[in-house]
Amino acid sequence: MVPIQSVPSSPSSLTPGDLPWIIQHREDRCTLCGRCTAVCPVQAIHLAYRRQRIPNLGIGSGNLGNSYRTFTGIRQRTEPANRCIGCGMCAMVCPNEAICPVPNPGDARVRFHMNQGGDAWKRGGRRNDTSSLLDRIIFTRISMLTDPALDAGRHEFMLNTVLGRILPPEEFLKRHASGEWIPPTREIFPFIIGSMSFGALSPNMWLGLLQGVAYLNEVLKIPVVMATGEGGCPPWILKSPFLKYIILQIASGYFGWDEIIRAIPDMQCDPAAIEIKYGQGAKPGDGGLLMWFKVSKLIARLRGVPEGVDLPSPPVHQTLYSIEESVMKMIQTMSMAWGFRVPVYPKISGSTSAKAVLNNLVRNPYAGGLLIDGVDGGTGAAYNVSMDAMGHPIASNIRECYLDLCAQGKQNEIPLFAAGGIGKNGNVAQNGMALVMLGASGVHIGKYIMQAAAGCLGNERNRCNVCNIGLCPKGITSQNPKLYRRLDPDQVAQRVVDIFLSIRTEMKKIMAPLGRSQSLPIGMSDAIGIDNKDAADRLNIRYIC
Repeated sequence: MVPIQSVPSSPSSLTPGDLPWIIQHREDRCTLCGRCTAVCPVQAIHLAYRRQRIPNLGIGSGNLGNSYRTFTGIRQRTEPANRCIGCGMCAMVCPNEAICPVPNPGDARVRFHMNQGGDAWKRGGRRNDTSSLLDRIIFTRISMLTDPALDAGRHEFMLNTVLGRILPPEEFLKRHASGEWIPPTREIFPFIIGSMSFGALSPNMWLGLLQGVAYLNEVLKIPVVMATGEGGCPPWILKSPFLKYIILQIASGYFGWDEIIRAIPDMQCDPAAIEIKYGQGAKPGDGGLLMWFKVSKLIARLRGVPEGVDLPSPPVHQTLYSIEESVMKMIQTMSMAWGFRVPVYPKISGSTSAKAVLNNLVRNPYAGGLLIDGVDGGTGAAYNVSMDAMGHPIASNIRECYLDLCAQGKQNEIPLFAAGGIGKNGNVAQNGMALVMLGASGVHIGKYIMQAAAGCLGNERNRCNVCNIGLCPKGITSQNPKLYRRLDPDQVAQRVVDIFLSIRTEMKKIMAPLGRSQSLPIGMSDAIGIDNKDAADRLNIRYIC
């Protein structure tokens, strides 16, 4: 294969060798069927006419000169807006293996063309680097003298966790005997599908996730739940029995909440929980943004806005001025809306102020937990500077908060949930259980689900990563029917089921050697170790070498 050449229009133009991805094409195999150009999400290639000069070298015959031939071929565009993103859709549809994108081995000059129009560089999707502290945590406490039946394949395990405030035993018995209000709780699987909104995800992706979650609950009896993200959810879900597997998120833009409030009288069941989003790991301190490319007629109706306009969320809830007021207003208001039957908890981005938020929640009887989203988290669009340089690693943040609860004697009352970088290198069960033993009651996973269940193509080499502009070649994050129809919801549901079955198996394989089977090992930090002395001291766990 050879790179497709293109004639630059000016000295400042780019050539294919300046781009991060170069499309290689074999003209001897190409039949000009046009499939590759039709499927390219960014129109990086196009059919074009080419005039080729062929010199006549008949020396001695007197027949010197040139002859020309004109033919149609495939050419690569070099404009930054149409640069190849390396998704490989052209190679997937080519019947003759005539085309394929390859990463540029040189120093791509396209970075000098990133900040066009004064807008800083941004992309969709989180980084996938291999530096993960969670991957280095191993489970060191192995029980050699436990019951031989304590085997991952033969023993019965209690793998679920609790979402919602848990009263001390004496307080619970006292309230139960007197008929007083008892905070609502839910028994759920500790691995939760994290917040990805209906709008950010395509209708087919959302339907596939819900089908998989429903099958896990209804057939396999694994109580997996999923969060909506900001923007609500399809109206039919609000009036269906599947709502009990959904965590409804309310964020600073309040998008989708008109539909939710109007549907409360017709709800067959209560949602699993209400999540109030104050921050997210991908861009802490910044508001969300659903770009106009993805605001279809359906999304516009659900969110109560005109079609085809940008939907920015404010960085903070505009009616609140402090975390104390936030806890009092938002949590109590959402609790009252469902008659104090539904757990309500806030989601914050990881930061050094996470303990201050937690201490306010401890004093509020209606707070059902706390979700902390670390620096490696986020599936949505964000500026590179936010993704790479803002936030707090989740391991030390969740550990600090758990030890703070232990100091107050409240470690069994307020559940902590962690998110951010869990499974980014594929070790989802190991990462999640490491966070559980650091003090989390459960973990939220988003990007891993996108990659494993739907085949997301984004990676750290800047492959694809166009989730934010609605051109997802797999149809995962697009609102264009021509794109999202590529995604089969049934196949997504099947993969979701397979993912959680494998996670459950690995959880048993981790818990069995610890001698734990009847409860999740929350805060069991004596069972883990790490080969980094500084990290061991920071997390207050065993240093191993």
